[in-house]
Amino acid sequence: MDEAARQALVERARAAGIRLVRVTYCDNANLIRAKATPLAGLEGVLRYGVGFSVAQQALPMLYDAVLPDSGLGPVGEVWLVPDPATFTPLPYAPHSAIVLGTFQTEAGTPWAHCPRACLARQVAQAAQEGLEVRAAFEPEFYLLRSRDGRYEPVDQTTFAVGYAYDLAAPFLAELVETLEAMGLGVHLLYPESGPGQFEVSIPHAPALAAADRHVLLREAVRGVAARHGLAASFAPKPFPDRAGSGAHLHLSLWRDGRNVTYDEGDPLRLSALAYAFIAGLLHHLPALAALTIPSVNSYRRIRPHFWAGAFAVYGPENREAAVRVITPRRGPEAMNIELKTVDSSANPYLALAGVLAAGLDGVRRGLHPGEPVEVDPATLPPEERERRGIRPIPATLGDALAALADDTVLREALGEPLARSYMAVRRGEWEALHNASAEAEAEAHLLKY
Repeated sequence: MDEAARQALVERARAAGIRLVRVTYCDNANLIRAKATPLAGLEGVLRYGVGFSVAQQALPMLYDAVLPDSGLGPVGEVWLVPDPATFTPLPYAPHSAIVLGTFQTEAGTPWAHCPRACLARQVAQAAQEGLEVRAAFEPEFYLLRSRDGRYEPVDQTTFAVGYAYDLAAPFLAELVETLEAMGLGVHLLYPESGPGQFEVSIPHAPALAAADRHVLLREAVRGVAARHGLAASFAPKPFPDRAGSGAHLHLSLWRDGRNVTYDEGDPLRLSALAYAFIAGLLHHLPALAALTIPSVNSYRRIRPHFWAGAFAVYGPENREAAVRVITPRRGPEAMNIELKTVDSSANPYLALAGVLAAGLDGVRRGLHPGEPVEVDPATLPPEERERRGIRPIPATLGDALAALADDTVLREALGEPLARSYMAVRRGEWEALHNASAEAEAEAHLLKY
């Protein structure tokens, strides 16, 4: 960013009444962290970034202590350099704004452990194939109130019950206003299956912006909830006996301004390119799970018959398939696929980077996903699933991490330094929690996400 651009952004912040700017990133455990600068220091932060210890990428979600297998420790500094395109005033936090950043070394090069830089590399890989990936995360969350020292849902309704809107009306109205003011927009907002559970979808964007927007959305939901004396949890399974929360990833492939996921002549309206991309996703899904459903708590949600994508299959409008093919009712530009095995414990940059690497591997190798599955895979006899090559996704985070360790495509996409620190963080969480009771595990995740 040149001097004129820095000054223009500072003046924009001043005109908006901003006094404090949060320079923000998403770590390996998918905690959203930030250091804030007063307006007077913004120009310097835009020029040089904000310093962080390299050890920040070695922290699990449970505590601030460095995991020894990460390859990171107390020696070393990196700088979080703001991306001015992400500068966003925060309506729910007066006089505050957020800007997302990418970590750089002292030499000004991308840091090997930076998730945002990892996604940028995969975006560049797609561009070499002449492709742009457009995407949006579609998260679910629980809206909670504190009572007698415990958190409980704000209502006892089920899916799409109109009364839920009335019970949360002030929060929902401010949330929509906030998301629109932040430039995120709202496609749909509605009650989900769990009591006090909601789902919000926002418009698609190019891959890097889609990950940025998911971070901003999570911050907005929790910030608006706090203004109303409430809390919001994006944890995958915050209550053992209630519906889980996903963050379904919708994506489409574009070339020269045209949605090339679409083919009018195909029964599913999928292009050969899209079939190959889906095949790559399904082939790598055991390892990809370590990036897209990466918490111990995630695997409480991934169960057959729960519409969470428990089998590595695809199918048209099949909500039990890991990959659901969306009917393009609004025409070719609306054609997209949905990866259901994603939740908000996933760092969106790493999840989307893994998805791009897996899908592009399918494209380069000319893979085909086989016949679509148009029933609940769990209802098929085991021998039928065996014959058709229908596999369940990993049963635990430990299994997914083992698959990632053996997946050279995804490890190369991460790069060995990031693969090492990421797996150390998630393995540390697995070792700490895999023997915990469902209740203790849920409580550990409840307000972390």
